[in-house]
Amino acid sequence: MRIAMRGNSRPARRHPLRLVAAAVLAALMLAGAGPLAARAAPPAPAAAPDIPTAQALFAETRPLVLERRDEPVPGWRVTASGKKDAEVLGMIGSTWEVARTTGYSGKPLDTLVAVTPQGRIAGALLVRQTEPVLSLGISDARIAAYVDGFRGVDLMRDHAALGPDPALPDVISRATVSTGVIRDGILRTGRVLAQAQGLGGGGIDRVSYRPAGWADLLAERAFGHSLTSMADAARAFAGARVPVQPSDAPFLEIYAGLIDTPTVGRNLLGDLAFTQVTGALQPDQALIAVMSRGLYSPRGTEWRRSGRFERIAIQQGETRITPQSGDFTLVEELALSDAPAFKEISLFRLSIDPEAGGIDPRKPFQMIVTATRPMADGGQAALEIPTTVTLPAAYAVADPVPVPLWQEFWLEKKAGIAVVGAMLFVLALILFGQEALVRRKGLWLRVRLGFLAVTLVVLGWGLNGQLSVVQVVAFLNSLLSGFRWETFLIEPIIFLIWSTVALGLLFWGRGVFCGWLCPFGALQELTNLAARRLGVRQIEVPQALHERLWVIKYTLFVAIVALSFYSMEQALLLAEAEPFKTVISMRFLRAWPFVLFALAVLGAGLFIERFYCRYLCPLGAGLAIPAKLKIFDWLKRRPQCGRECRLCETKCTVGAIDPLGRINPNECVLCLRCQVVMNDAGTCPVLKRRARGAAPTAPASEPAAGAAPKEMT
Repeated sequence: MRIAMRGNSRPARRHPLRLVAAAVLAALMLAGAGPLAARAAPPAPAAAPDIPTAQALFAETRPLVLERRDEPVPGWRVTASGKKDAEVLGMIGSTWEVARTTGYSGKPLDTLVAVTPQGRIAGALLVRQTEPVLSLGISDARIAAYVDGFRGVDLMRDHAALGPDPALPDVISRATVSTGVIRDGILRTGRVLAQAQGLGGGGIDRVSYRPAGWADLLAERAFGHSLTSMADAARAFAGARVPVQPSDAPFLEIYAGLIDTPTVGRNLLGDLAFTQVTGALQPDQALIAVMSRGLYSPRGTEWRRSGRFERIAIQQGETRITPQSGDFTLVEELALSDAPAFKEISLFRLSIDPEAGGIDPRKPFQMIVTATRPMADGGQAALEIPTTVTLPAAYAVADPVPVPLWQEFWLEKKAGIAVVGAMLFVLALILFGQEALVRRKGLWLRVRLGFLAVTLVVLGWGLNGQLSVVQVVAFLNSLLSGFRWETFLIEPIIFLIWSTVALGLLFWGRGVFCGWLCPFGALQELTNLAARRLGVRQIEVPQALHERLWVIKYTLFVAIVALSFYSMEQALLLAEAEPFKTVISMRFLRAWPFVLFALAVLGAGLFIERFYCRYLCPLGAGLAIPAKLKIFDWLKRRPQCGRECRLCETKCTVGAIDPLGRINPNECVLCLRCQVVMNDAGTCPVLKRRARGAAPTAPASEPAAGAAPKEMT
C-alpha cells in the first residue's frame, strides 16, 4: 500500500501519528492471533440445556428427559418421563449450532429454540450475546420478553415473506440489527428442527379452501382422465379365451388426482370424511383418489390375499410405487351432487418424499392400471391404461425459501433510504461544486446550517443514523472471525452512510462524515453557533497544547480496538466514551451518569467549538488514520497563507490549520470555512491588498532600486 504524503510537514508533526498507526497495527497483530486461531477450529457445540430450562421452554412441570442427537440435525430430543409410553414433546436446538447466527459485534448470538412435533415454537431463550445495544441500551427484561414473543409461532407458515408479520413480535426499536438477527436465527433454526421431526408440505397447499363443484374441479384440471372403450379393449385382447365384445361403452374410465388441498378434498368428500382420511397422514404423504366406472375393476380382489394392489401402479420417471392394503381407504360415495356415478372410489396414501422413494407431487406422474386377459393359446395379454395426474398450479406452493433478513429491512425502510439517498446526493453536489459555493458566503452559510440541521434532526434523531466506533470494532472483529455481508446489510441506513464514508475517505478524507453526516458533530456546531450569537466568549487553545491533546482520542481508539479482541464486553464499556448513544440514539433517556457526561461534553463545546471532535472522539481518530490515503486535494491554499496571513487558522472549526498555513487532513472536517474566507474580498487580507493594488494610480514607471518585488499570487 502506498501512502501519499502531502506538503512539507515537519518530522516532529508526523511522528505522533506514525506512533499511533504503528500501535494500531501492533494491537491488531497481537490481539488478532487468538481469533485467527479460533477461526481455524470448528465452533464448539452449544452447552446442553438443563432440565429446568427445558421445562420452561415447553411450559412443563413434569419430569423431562433430554437426549442429545447429532443427526439429522444437532439438538436435543425432549420426552416427558413417568409414563409407560414416553410422550415426545419436541426438540431443542441452538441457533449458533444450527444456523451459525453471528451478531453485529461479530461474536456468536445464541438462542435456544424449542419446537413441537406439530411445528410450533414452544419457547425460546437467549443464552449468549455480546451485542452493544443489548448490553448497554436495552434492559434484560425487554430482551427476554421479545424472545419469548416467539412462543406459539407456527413454523409451517411462510414467515419468511417480505413485510411485517402479525404472528411475529416486532423488532425492538433502536436495536433493529441485533433483534433482527435474533429473529432470523430463531425462525431458521425452528424450521430445521421442524423438518427434523418429519414436518413439511411437499409443495401442496394444505390450507386454502373455497367451494367448488365437480365441473369446477375438472375445469381446474384437478383430476386426470382416461377412457378406454370396449372397442379399444377388444383390439388389445384379440385372441382372448373370452372375447371382449366391441362397443362404445367404457371398458374402464378413470378420474385420478391428488386431493390433499382442501379445495379438492373437502368438496369431494365432505368435511368429516376429509378430516378423517387426512388426519392420520404424515407430512411426507399425500392422498390420491382413483374413481372409476366400466367393466374392469382397478382394484380387483387379489389385494385381499396378497396385500398389494397389483393392478395399480404410480410411476414418475424411474420411480414406480405399488399401493399396499394399508395405504387404501374405501369411499362409498362422493359429497358432490354433480359428480358422475362411479363404480369404485379408492383413496391411496403415497409417499411424496423423492429421497425416500416417493414422488414429487409438483411434477406430473402417471396412475397406471394394468388389465389382463387369458389368451386362447395359453398365454396372457396385458393392457396398460395410464392416467396422467398433474397438481394444478393453483394448489401448489413452492418450498419456502427464507428471504434474507437484510432484504426485508431494506424494503421496510424504503422511505428512510430515500431520505438518506437524497442527502447524499445533495452532499455530493456541495463537495463537487464547492468552488462555486464558497464564492458566495451567504449561500454557503445557509447551505451549511441547513444541512447540519437535517443531519441532526432527520438523520440522527429521526433515522438513528449515527455511526459509532463500535461498528468499526465489529467490522475488524468480523474480518478475523468470519466476515458476513448480511450482518452489516441488515441496517440499511448505517450501511449507506458507512459506504459513503469509505468512498469519501478516498476523495476528501474524514471530513465527509465528521463535517457533514455526523449528527453529534452537527449538534456541537449548531449549539456553539448559538452560544457565539449570545455572546459566549470562546476559549483559544494554544497550538502546542492543542496538538498534544490529540493524543487522547488516538489512544482511546487504540485501546477500544485492542480491548475488543480480549473482551468485547469491556470494549463496549470503554466505548461509552462516545456520547452518541446517549444524545442521538437514546435521546438522553439513560441513567444520569451517561446524561451528565454528554451534557459536560456539549457544555465544553459552547466555549471551544467542536471540543469533543478535537480531542476525545475515538471514531474521528479511527477515520483520521487512513485520511492521508485520499486521492485528491480539493482545498486550496496560497503561498501567503501562514506567512503573511493566519486568518483561516483562527477561523477553522477544529483547529486543523497549523501556524504555517497547512491543512492537516487528519483533523479537517471539510466545513469549507477556510475556502469561504480565502474567496471573500471583504475578509481575506490577500484579496484586500490585491484590490488596493488594482486601484487607479499614477502611470507606472520602472521600480526604484531596492524596491520590493510584486506580491506572489
